[in-house]
Amino acid sequence: MRKALPALVALLAVVATALPAWASPPAETALTVTALNEPALTEPVPAGLTATDVAFRSGDGTRLAGTVLTPASPRGPLPGVVLIHGSGPGTPRKKLMPEATAFALRGMAVLVPDKRSAGYSMYQRDYRALAGDALAGVATLRAHPGVDPAKVGVWGVSEGGWIAPMAAAASKDVAFVIMVGGNGMPPLRQQTWAVRDAYLRAGVTGSLVNRGVPAIYRAVADGGLFPQAQHDAAAALRRVTQPLLAIWGEHDLLTPPGESPPLVDRALRSGGNRHFTLRILPGAEHAGRLTPDRGVTRLTTLPPGYAELVGSWIADATSGRAPVAGALPPTTPQHSLTVPAPPSAWGESVAVQLAALVLFLVAFGGYAATAAVRRVRGRDGRPVAGWAGRVASGCGLVAGPLLTGYLVYAVVTGGRTAEPGPLLAGRPLPWLLLHMLAVATVAATALSALAWRRAGRAVSGAERVRLGLLVTGGVVFVPWALYWGLLVP
Repeated sequence: MRKALPALVALLAVVATALPAWASPPAETALTVTALNEPALTEPVPAGLTATDVAFRSGDGTRLAGTVLTPASPRGPLPGVVLIHGSGPGTPRKKLMPEATAFALRGMAVLVPDKRSAGYSMYQRDYRALAGDALAGVATLRAHPGVDPAKVGVWGVSEGGWIAPMAAAASKDVAFVIMVGGNGMPPLRQQTWAVRDAYLRAGVTGSLVNRGVPAIYRAVADGGLFPQAQHDAAAALRRVTQPLLAIWGEHDLLTPPGESPPLVDRALRSGGNRHFTLRILPGAEHAGRLTPDRGVTRLTTLPPGYAELVGSWIADATSGRAPVAGALPPTTPQHSLTVPAPPSAWGESVAVQLAALVLFLVAFGGYAATAAVRRVRGRDGRPVAGWAGRVASGCGLVAGPLLTGYLVYAVVTGGRTAEPGPLLAGRPLPWLLLHMLAVATVAATALSALAWRRAGRAVSGAERVRLGLLVTGGVVFVPWALYWGLLVP
């Protein structure tokens, strides 16, 4: 049955973005670094910089490629930084070229790679492998001409903010860590917050945001469509001993900007690390880029002072002057707080959800199907439950698929923004329709059971089976609807 669960979850949610405790990533193996035959950059290199395209292999044998940007006229051995992408398979290096160019213009050697596709998808994701890729990049940059091998660190954005600390914890070759838009909470909790917060900001209240959205994400994770959902980000941070710079945009809509700095601060301090700096970038969004509309749109422009901050901080961190942790940065407004997103309990699991949906199909659909067969055969007679049975059957049969479709819509359209449609008392109209279907199903099931009881022994054997299935489906429907928020305000 377990192999069938992803198919069910694909019906529950087509998308999970992203986003257990770890063993350390594998140490990098011997690398072969070669120049590529064809330049990988499609944009001209700014004046004053030199670009070298390289290829190398990660610890698991995956071939990777990237570009090293360096000042054209360096002054002595350069500090270096390896950039780590956010989520998504095969992300091209050009996506991080604004950061790579800005850092290189401030006297650093910057390796910006293409992100791997092998072993990375909606169904499969291994942060240890990605950390191994980062370590392979570190080894590559340490061996690059003109780079000081003792001064090479990692910079990770979004998902890369979970990868960078893992790489640093696994190898002392990493001289420093920079996180942009990262956090110290599990990916499932962070992603649930992003969609839930988008709906709250759109004016939605009630059970859709309190139960529906958290439940659908837990189902997605339970069914295998959200790999690394419970990654222990705090544990990885506690193992980091190198200097660390953590940056958040004040308009971050994907990582909670108010809760994240205290979590990172607490994790680093509990691991004994006092050499870290936490900063908020005014006017910036999740990835540290400027935003004209409070985080909804991402520009390619970096905020004023961002590159200077990174350059001066790296210079201090790699020269024995790593800043000592001070007070937390000023509190960043956060529209709503995150909610716990633990692994599903047995009664909430996808297996149980699958069993419930199958039961509804048999119980409610079977009641309607047998009625149709009776009419065709001219044996319709007068059903014991009458209109109540028909209402329970119809509403119960429709509620499951409609709930699935709407929650898929909520997940797909959530994130930075949400599009709930017309609202009535803070509830989207489709969600109110689901409420009405659920209430009608429960009420009609109760009336059907009452009619069955009143009929007593006059009910035939076949009708008893038919009514028994209908009532059983209705009884199971109650806790199912409560779990998804269809019977609560």
